[in-house]
Amino acid sequence: MQDLLSAFALVLVIEGVLYAGFPTVMRRALEAAMTMPDSTLRAAGLLAAAIGVVALWLIRG
Repeated sequence: MQDLLSAFALVLVIEGVLYAGFPTVMRRALEAAMTMPDSTLRAAGLLAAAIGVVALWLIRG
């Protein structure tokens, strides 16, 4: 459970740094995401999740 909470905290840190450092770029990225079809966003989300699982598997062994 501690690892899961640490992972969520790290996501917040990374997103916070991105929004603080590059607000215009992040705004454009959000606007682009709003115009994408649901199927594209779903496929991108599944791909990101799969890459994350593989990365975690390789890191944790």
